[in-house]
Amino acid sequence: MFTFVTYTFRMTLKEKTAFHFEERLQGRYITLAHIHPILEEYKTVFDIRVLGTSEKGKDIPIVSIGKGRFKIFIWSQMHGNETTTTKALFDFLKFMRLKSDLQQRILDFCTIKIIPILNPDGAVAYTRENANGIDLNRDAMLLTQVESRLLRKVFEDFHPDVCLNMHDQRTIYGVENTNMPATVSFLAPSADEEKNITKSRKEAMSLIVAMYNELKKHIPNQIGRYDDSFNANCVGDYFQSKNVVTILFEAGHFPGDYQRERTRNGIFISIIALLERLCDKKNSNNDFSDYFLIPENTSNRRDIHIKNAIVDTTEHPLSVFVQYQEKLVNKKIHFIPIISAIREDHSLMGHREIDAKQRRVYLKNGKSLAEGLKINKLFIAEKNADNLLNLGID
Repeated sequence: MFTFVTYTFRMTLKEKTAFHFEERLQGRYITLAHIHPILEEYKTVFDIRVLGTSEKGKDIPIVSIGKGRFKIFIWSQMHGNETTTTKALFDFLKFMRLKSDLQQRILDFCTIKIIPILNPDGAVAYTRENANGIDLNRDAMLLTQVESRLLRKVFEDFHPDVCLNMHDQRTIYGVENTNMPATVSFLAPSADEEKNITKSRKEAMSLIVAMYNELKKHIPNQIGRYDDSFNANCVGDYFQSKNVVTILFEAGHFPGDYQRERTRNGIFISIIALLERLCDKKNSNNDFSDYFLIPENTSNRRDIHIKNAIVDTTEHPLSVFVQYQEKLVNKKIHFIPIISAIREDHSLMGHREIDAKQRRVYLKNGKSLAEGLKINKLFIAEKNADNLLNLGID
């Protein structure tokens, strides 16, 4: 089972590209302009149409593949600055162009509709919200935005058996009881305030277990279970409340991979694992209880942790936490280091850990550190020459 995907995951980046890695989409900034040439090329292979236009009049394309009876609805970039799953979906589309038994089984069993970028205005601006400053994932009930209404129309016209709601999560998330980041997280959204385990939730949980069992072979201890608090204004919760199997995907941080090229492959593997489970018709929900064995997400991570630091005249060593702010400059995402906290705190850890060894930590010209400061470099006092630390991302 899964021999092909396991093999390609362990290849080099160059070797993976030849199979399913869509090399034309890389980095964190992905817009309609990036995916348009690929969609134009794929029009001879898949059914690609314009579903409608955004609040600013940008096209919202939808891709349909397969002619099977089992219907799957997938959407990505509901939040314009969450692009990892979009890249993974185009890896999937490239994979589906190959001729093999697995691809044919998927095409025969499933009809899959994909909205690769639901929020093209937010994608251009690299913002969570759409052009009107509205979070589309809080608009499921009111449907105040044209993008929300288009998503709902597909849901109601298509009558999907399974919905996949694709997102990115921040680097603050780790996996409980580990020292690892939550590289991929899943959620079977609640269908009500009481978090009852309805039939659709059971089936979602069972499918998540199948994805988890495959993915943990590749990124062990880096898979989390997202918080299941109910909010009827969230699209996934709303669809689950309508008894449609809905799964939330959250693409997170892989160590050293702020462009999330490793993470995208984890999402790709998860999609294939889910489809194989469905095509093999092993989607019994008997194993849904294993879902609760998946460790929960916990917000215990920061980008950089400078521990045992003497700041100004403090007598006791403190922890300095630095978090990157993502900023769009000339169509490229820059990661700006900002001091998020200075305090004694042993509950948090950094993706990058620096031990100041109870020495003074300061800025250029002896300036003090303070919360909220943008900081690219700092110094740790040494006996002879102070140690300069670069906090940026290469």
